[in-house]
Amino acid sequence: MTARRRPPSPLLTRMRDRSPGLVGALVEGAVAAGLGLASFAVLVMMLWITSPYPDSGPGGALHVAAALWLLAHGAELVRTDTLAGVPAPVGVPPLLLLVLPVWLLHRAARDATDGGAVDGDDGTGDGFDAGVEEVQGIAMIAEPLLVSARTAWTGVVLGYLAVAAPAALYAAGGALRPSWVWTGMCVPLVAVVAAGAGVWSAYGRPGGPLRRLVGVLPVGVRPLLLGPGGRPGVAARAAAAGAAVLLGGGALLVALSLVGHGAAAQAALLRLTEGWSGRFAVLLLCAALVPNAAVWAAAYALGPGFALGAGHVVSPLSSAPAPFLPPFPLLAAVPEAGEGRLVHWVAAGVVPVVAGVVVGRVVAKRAASGERGGTRPGGGGDVVWSPGRTARATALAAVLCAAVLAGLAALAGGPLGVTVLARFGPVWWQVGAATLAWLVLVAVPTAVTVRAWRCRAPQADGPTIGKQREGPAAGARKVSRLRKGSRPGRSWFTRTGIAGIAGVAGDAGSAGLTGSAPAAGGDVSPPDGDAKPKTSPPTPDAPYAPFGHDSLYDLQDQDDATFEPYDFLPPHDPVPKPDSP
Repeated sequence: MTARRRPPSPLLTRMRDRSPGLVGALVEGAVAAGLGLASFAVLVMMLWITSPYPDSGPGGALHVAAALWLLAHGAELVRTDTLAGVPAPVGVPPLLLLVLPVWLLHRAARDATDGGAVDGDDGTGDGFDAGVEEVQGIAMIAEPLLVSARTAWTGVVLGYLAVAAPAALYAAGGALRPSWVWTGMCVPLVAVVAAGAGVWSAYGRPGGPLRRLVGVLPVGVRPLLLGPGGRPGVAARAAAAGAAVLLGGGALLVALSLVGHGAAAQAALLRLTEGWSGRFAVLLLCAALVPNAAVWAAAYALGPGFALGAGHVVSPLSSAPAPFLPPFPLLAAVPEAGEGRLVHWVAAGVVPVVAGVVVGRVVAKRAASGERGGTRPGGGGDVVWSPGRTARATALAAVLCAAVLAGLAALAGGPLGVTVLARFGPVWWQVGAATLAWLVLVAVPTAVTVRAWRCRAPQADGPTIGKQREGPAAGARKVSRLRKGSRPGRSWFTRTGIAGIAGVAGDAGSAGLTGSAPAAGGDVSPPDGDAKPKTSPPTPDAPYAPFGHDSLYDLQDQDDATFEPYDFLPPHDPVPKPDSP
């Protein structure tokens, strides 16, 4: 127990001091990429083993797994074994598959950032006492130091790409080959963004990096995007709420359409494959494509619709007949070819209208917060926004929401072949323009109207608030009038509690206010030298009465009032001093 351990070698010590967290970050990034590849490999190998008619050996299944892992990052694949002999691109990435790489990268970056050692630890401990330090003989737990953000981020990204590059080279030997241009753009982009978010989260989500990002914007726009403490601003929150409503409404449209076309969806599943393993694979693919379907349905509700092949656009107004496609359960939810009916118009129009109302209400709630919470105890003293500022904040939220929907539309679509199959999904710029138009037309009037309603006269909310604020003010004016008409010899008062504050506000020009604080005994002398009442400081056992918060706001109009620190003491009953012997 008391034997001293041998110190580490000087070479190992120099390596650890030179890059204390880089090696760990590299390992974390490589492990994240390996776990993602292993997950896809296990799933594909399980389907290959249970398939009654496998077309290739285990090597082919592993090539498919590596290609699907790259497709999950948004990289486009190229299918070489086509009937025409012409390579066909596959560029519709299932958005649900993107969750796994992003989550693994995020966790890897967090773990790499938290992997720092405590100063003074020589690496010879067993790990239990690494965070214990002694201050003046008292053992205290010390929080481990964080690895540098740049070191952790760089190590995770490099470690992830060090595994992704051989995986792409291995996938190039299979039937689904990665497109090198898309792979070189998408995989590093996902690694950089997800790892950066993980490091930022490990450091407690500081607002400094976000403030530097929005620093290039005008001064009036920055607080709408980033609030105090690094929290999202009102425009960012409204845009997120609008995007959530649009995507949720799109998913609801898909679900309702699948329920209405349930027989067709079931027939497509049964016709596509016969074995239960194949049907399970089709169901997994449908689940991975549900976010894509929600984005497509949102584009349908906004008006531009989506394409099922070049020249075959599906929108609420009309639906062109789709080209010959294999049966697929999700395609059964597509409306029939022909002119749109009233039910299509109503179901599609409700989604953007509700999204606009939600965006307008979120902005209006913040715009009227000064009227509702600015004068309450603990509330901020914010000023009610003007209608112009409310409209500008709503327009900014519409622009942000349109950018989000346009990006999702670009990710959710892509080609599935050449010629007719070269275009699948919505057009991103059309979706962005339609989102901006809907939200500006609906959200801006909603925000201005709701703001005016919430900032209506106080009598509409109830007479209680007005009475609470008028009472102390009336009392202060009454005391002021009485003091102006009274003799100087009777103008003494006790400067404690609410009554004392009201008296101070009523007669700020009296001698009791121009002097210094009263004596230790609490006596206050009138200016004419009359007998002063003897008061004593409050006893320790005297209860403290609640202090009226609204009375402070009624004294703001008394320009000649000056307050001393003892004006805010709680009220108490004066206790006469005992006669001295």
